[in-house]
Amino acid sequence: MSQTDAAKPGSPRSRPHTAGPAAQQLLLRAAGELFYREGVRAVGVDAVVERAGVNKMSLYRQFSSKDDLVVAYLEQASETFFERLDQSLNKHPGYPVRQLAQYFTDLTERASREGYRGCPFVNVSAEFPDASHPARQCVARNKAQLMERLTALASAAGANDPEELANALALLIEGIYAASQTYGPGCGPIKSASRVAAQLVAAACGGSSTQSA
Repeated sequence: MSQTDAAKPGSPRSRPHTAGPAAQQLLLRAAGELFYREGVRAVGVDAVVERAGVNKMSLYRQFSSKDDLVVAYLEQASETFFERLDQSLNKHPGYPVRQLAQYFTDLTERASREGYRGCPFVNVSAEFPDASHPARQCVARNKAQLMERLTALASAAGANDPEELANALALLIEGIYAASQTYGPGCGPIKSASRVAAQLVAAACGGSSTQSA
């Protein structure tokens, strides 16, 4: 690279070093956008640095490796996931049946938007077959936490077997993720998900589930 090229605005050498929380925020935002849209393995650290507008030193001062960046991306994605779950549940506090219905309504709406790429944890699982990889461990923690939340909601809704209902609802959620990519956003299978969820809840609660806690 010539001195002229090195001095061009936006070139790697001309980017200032960005330190601390500011660099971390920029890098995580860039990684989140690129990893979710294009896949983790398809995106190199150079692309993340370029998108973030920082230099590579800034990245490696925040993350010792790409794997560390992937783990941070997934941890942030998990926080966002449960924030969305809570937003749905908080629309009907104390009414678990309505909370479950609202969650599926909100999920199907999100899965019907153009540009939706499914569940980041499912996507990462497909890219990393080794269950011992740190990224897969993040996936396992996210899914285990979701099962805990679903089981608690099923129990509060009066299910005869809360764990069984939680398993069925988890399978339906995974089906929504898959259908959004195979059939496309707003497809028939996704549109049917809220109705199927309601049927699962009613059957698990003896067909007499109430709207109360």
